[in-house]
Amino acid sequence: YGGRWDIADTAKRLAEKASSGQLSVDDIDEQSFNAHTSLADLPALDLLIRTGGEQRISNFLLWQAAYAELYFVDTLWPDFNAGALQDAANDFSKRQRRFGRTSEQCDGAYADGDSYA
Repeated sequence: YGGRWDIADTAKRLAEKASSGQLSVDDIDEQSFNAHTSLADLPALDLLIRTGGEQRISNFLLWQAAYAELYFVDTLWPDFNAGALQDAANDFSKRQRRFGRTSEQCDGAYADGDSYA
C-alpha cells in the first residue's frame, strides 16, 4: 500500500467507469472518489500516530489523512504500548477538530463579530 498508489488507482478506476459510461464525469467529487479508494470500507481517519521520531507521513494514507490529527512520538513501533496509546488519545482529546476551518469559523464568529455561515 502507498498513498500515491491509492490515489492514482482510484483515479484510474473512476476514469474507466466514466469512459465506459457507468459514471458521469460530473458525478466525480470527493465523496465518490473516497468511495473508490482501497480503504473506503473503513471509517474516517481521526488520528494518525507516527512513531520512531520521524515527522512525516511517508506516503501513508495521503487521501485519508487530509483532516486527521497528526501525533508524532519518538517511541519506536515495537515499544509503542498501551501507555503510549493512552498518551496519544489524551493529546487528541484536547484538540479542536477544525476540518480545514479556522478556530474562528468553528466558534461561529469572526473577530469583528460577523457570523460564519
